[in-house]
Amino acid sequence: MEACPHAQSMVAAKREQGCNERSKSQLWGGEQKTARTPERVQPAIERDQAGIWHIRSFKAARTLLRSGVVRQAGFKAEILARLPHLMRLPLLFSDGQDHQQQRRLTARFFAPRVVDEQYRELMERLSERLIEELKRRKRVDLSRLTLEMAVRVAAEVVGLTDSLLPGMARRLGAFFRYPIQRLSAHPRTWLNFLGLQWAVLRFYWLDVRPAIRARRRRPRRDVISHLLAQGYSEREILTECVTYGAAGMITTREFISVAAWHLLEQPALRQRFLQGSQEERLALLEEVLRLEPVVGHLYRRTTEELRLAADSGEQACIPAGALIDLHIYAINGDERVAGAQPQRLCAGRVLREERVTPSLMGFGDGPHRCPGAPIALQESDIFLRRLLALPGLRLERPPRLRWNDLICGYEIRDCIVTLDERPEPAR
Repeated sequence: MEACPHAQSMVAAKREQGCNERSKSQLWGGEQKTARTPERVQPAIERDQAGIWHIRSFKAARTLLRSGVVRQAGFKAEILARLPHLMRLPLLFSDGQDHQQQRRLTARFFAPRVVDEQYRELMERLSERLIEELKRRKRVDLSRLTLEMAVRVAAEVVGLTDSLLPGMARRLGAFFRYPIQRLSAHPRTWLNFLGLQWAVLRFYWLDVRPAIRARRRRPRRDVISHLLAQGYSEREILTECVTYGAAGMITTREFISVAAWHLLEQPALRQRFLQGSQEERLALLEEVLRLEPVVGHLYRRTTEELRLAADSGEQACIPAGALIDLHIYAINGDERVAGAQPQRLCAGRVLREERVTPSLMGFGDGPHRCPGAPIALQESDIFLRRLLALPGLRLERPPRLRWNDLICGYEIRDCIVTLDERPEPAR
């Protein structure tokens, strides 16, 4: 049942007033933790000396991503574009009508209702098992638990459930050990290329091929079964599985970890999360993602001339063939949309733009908006509710941050949590 629109507006006004008043500091969480360098927000649109266009305005970014005259240029897409195409491009790298058709066909695997009905029980069971491990051991690396959670859930959605050996998470992680910045004759490039091929081959033989065989015998409601029904070859299915593994499982892991980091350091915010409704909890998680986007930059290249305007009044005419860098930290911190003090975590933030999600560009926008957003939010909510409800749970020390150049985002490691179950002294 929907609340009265007038009541909703009154609640929104109170929340916005709270976020705009410094005196009500209980609404604020910690400062931004993961930005690699301080992000400037001006100019909103600019072209650098190398000819790359930089976007820091939410309005301009949304216009660009929804324009239909840009193509994917991030996640090494332009390296892939220079290779001979003997198969269909993965969903992450395709554009135009082919991309839109595949998004429509796979949407049923990621719809919020389907996620709730089909995967909630799995998420709850996995969360209980991981929490029991923490209770038993008293001290664990949270980044390991979040990886297992993210990989197991995504594996169920994709269909990677018939591996010959355990350790699929490690095999997926191996993809990031061999960075290829550009194609060249440098020996390091070839060594990384060979290492990456070995990682992909292990993933294929131990994880993907057994899953394909199992679904040829008995199709299920998952992505691999869908791809087989669409006539995809084993090589094409492998590339899709690599994409879902790298872009889905790994990013969700970091999202859960950074949300836990904030909530463990902010007792009032933690309590608010535990006592809130599901709608309030999900809004808070999206606010964390707005502040700490897992993917820090999105890249596009124009296929036609594109005119852009920012709320600040800046305008630009970007020519066809131009490379564009969208600065997600700056875009998510655009005060014209995020409101006052955008570099802080506000549990009741009201956005100054219609029809936008609380995470702004945390999940992207346009045709390439992350299809797995409902899955990431639901599994994060389920796991964190159980984790943060544990009495005596604390963060041993601030975790270690690394940078992942493939997704232009952070990695949280050595996130050690401990469980002190000693009873509180009597008052």
